[in-house]
Amino acid sequence: MNETLAVLADALPYVLQGAAITVAAVVGAMFLGLLIGVPLAVGQVYGRAPARMLCGLYVWFFRGVPILVLLFLFYFGLFSFLGWNVSALAAATIVLGMTSGAYQSQIFRGSILGLSQGQFKAALALGMSRSQAIRSVILPQALRLSIPGWSNEYSIILKDSALAFVLGASEIMARTHFVASRTYKHLPLYLSAAVLYFVLTWIGVALLRALEKRLRIKGYVHS
Repeated sequence: MNETLAVLADALPYVLQGAAITVAAVVGAMFLGLLIGVPLAVGQVYGRAPARMLCGLYVWFFRGVPILVLLFLFYFGLFSFLGWNVSALAAATIVLGMTSGAYQSQIFRGSILGLSQGQFKAALALGMSRSQAIRSVILPQALRLSIPGWSNEYSIILKDSALAFVLGASEIMARTHFVASRTYKHLPLYLSAAVLYFVLTWIGVALLRALEKRLRIKGYVHS
């Protein structure tokens, strides 16, 4: 027992450094997913037929292919083919972000469709262009209504980030496995990693819930 506690105490700083890397990857993926997801959602709702088709194709591809396959496809396939020197962590963040963009687009799309379409028509009647109406009237509301969906997306990305281990990214799972393979304390170390993922999930969801309450739109969300 004392030996196990000693191993955990020695491994904790090392694994926590991996937790910082995991958080950086998740935040980067969420931000990239936001940058991709918003235009996709707008294109699917307000775009013309070719734009809707291209957006739908993107969503169909990244929602239909497993994360592990995408990691290998981009890191060992596309990036190597193009001659890009991309680190394992950066590759994992990009793939997670592109995948998250497909899922976030559906969150935003649902939020946009949940708004009264009369607002869009009223903005046009006031002299706004389509892009001005979308940017100034629709998106500020839709993004706020999407925060509960972000909570779910955050937890999914956090769990999927563990797959970056297969590329050699030095995140939580990679560091935990490194220590476990040398100390043979697999159960306590992997259990500690599970607890760490749980804590990170809880913190992230709690922050997003606080943000949701702060930006709540009266009339759309009821306590």
